[in-house]
Amino acid sequence: MPEPIETTTHRLVLPADANHYGTLYAGSLLKYALEGAYAAATRGVGPEANLMLRRVLGLECRRSVPVGSLVELRGTVLQVRQCHIVVGVVGMPLEANDLPWMDGLFGFVQVDAKGLPVDLPAGVTAADETHALWQPLIKRLSKTSTRGATADWIGAGFGGG
Repeated sequence: MPEPIETTTHRLVLPADANHYGTLYAGSLLKYALEGAYAAATRGVGPEANLMLRRVLGLECRRSVPVGSLVELRGTVLQVRQCHIVVGVVGMPLEANDLPWMDGLFGFVQVDAKGLPVDLPAGVTAADETHALWQPLIKRLSKTSTRGATADWIGAGFGGG
């Protein structure tokens, strides 16, 4: 089985990304995390990736990040289902052995040209608990429902065709 792919990106927190306190604004934090998650998802699925964000399963921010900080975002696929993957993203401080400043879980679905879910290509792999960086997110994911609510909407009379 191939080793799961980990993606690492870096961002400089600019004044345009800041709130009125001069620290990373929550909307910019979400944008950073989503970009990192999408990059990790796309690399994890490979060249046949045609992914759509299905849901943000969770996002945790542990500390403020001041303007001028260089931040690192690492992501990998943590769960693989028929057409759905969950990606974990961790915002790492550049100082060694410090707590991550943020982490999150993002669900993506492989879609066809019409935007409808289709099977993922063969060979997509997920990280396991042997890597310490991903253990907390894998544990959180095991307690989180990733089942979609589409059937609930169809049952309520929406999208019946």
